Amino acid sequence: MTGPEGRRPAAHTPHGAEELCAEGARLYERALREGRLAVTEAEPAPCLLDFGLLHPTIDDADLLQPAPPLLALHRLLRTTGHRIAAERQREALLVDTFEPFLRLDACHATASTVHTTTLLSGMPLINATITRAMADTRLEILCIQPHSTHIGPPPAVHTEAIARDQAFLDRGGRIRTLYQHTLRYAPTVQARYERLRGDVEARTLDEVTERLILLDRTVAFIPANKDRTLALEIRHPTLLRYFATTFDRLWHLATPMYPEAVRQPTLNGVTPRQRAIATLLVEGHTDAVIADRLGMNIRTARVHIAKLAAVLGSESRAQLGYLIARSGILDQERDPT
Repeated sequence: MTGPEGRRPAAHTPHGAEELCAEGARLYERALREGRLAVTEAEPAPCLLDFGLLHPTIDDADLLQPAPPLLALHRLLRTTGHRIAAERQREALLVDTFEPFLRLDACHATASTVHTTTLLSGMPLINATITRAMADTRLEILCIQPHSTHIGPPPAVHTEAIARDQAFLDRGGRIRTLYQHTLRYAPTVQARYERLRGDVEARTLDEVTERLILLDRTVAFIPANKDRTLALEIRHPTLLRYFATTFDRLWHLATPMYPEAVRQPTLNGVTPRQRAIATLLVEGHTDAVIADRLGMNIRTARVHIAKLAAVLGSESRAQLGYLIARSGILDQERDPT
């Protein structure tokens, strides 16, 4: 079929009722004005039949008559409503289908994706992570620094740590550190307190726990292996409360070292160090274990054991344990202040 000028009409492009094509709009308007339209005339706009805007007349199959616009609109809206209802029903079915999977995923996320404990490997990563965490710390740093039989870090590491601590102190924070008694006069410890300025305190105990760094009581770092090349970054509230409580209790039992040092008294000729050794002797530990737990070499431990034996008049290891228990030196309380 050709148009009035002998040109073939452009092919019709499929579309929705909400975007009626120009040819369809023209022919529908004409049909409404004239009341009828020849079937051949409607061929350029098949959308009019598809959308029910035109329909065959009863008395002549070659003619089309227009549907009233209001009726056509309501019919199309009803069709759209049915489609929307079907989509909503599909959505509801999808939600019901995936609900058990969502619950499972939520439980899994709670258990595994909320990282309360992170394993850090290698000293560079450990130090960098602690440095980043300290940059966010505002109030308090609590540390436990036990004696280490391992080769200490190079001086550069100590210098970096002191600079990091001083930056924190300059922001108005406070640092509390617990050491073993054997570190009271260690050169690295002495150098630390000669350089730091601010709210800093240190105390010592015969025995302390493994190394601990607790920042604002919101994140903690502890070793994860013997040589401390692995560490755990911990943010679990229950564990943090446990660490803080442990530190507070040890702190109250400890002897002040800095800024004012307090010496524990010698009672009945027995020094504080000898009392600590006596406690471990009564528990049945060997010289090697005693030396390790008190942070001294085995030769020094044996010298202290010999002096303790001399004070108590012991002639043998077995007799020494008996005399310690009988002497009552382990019942004597120390004043931690």
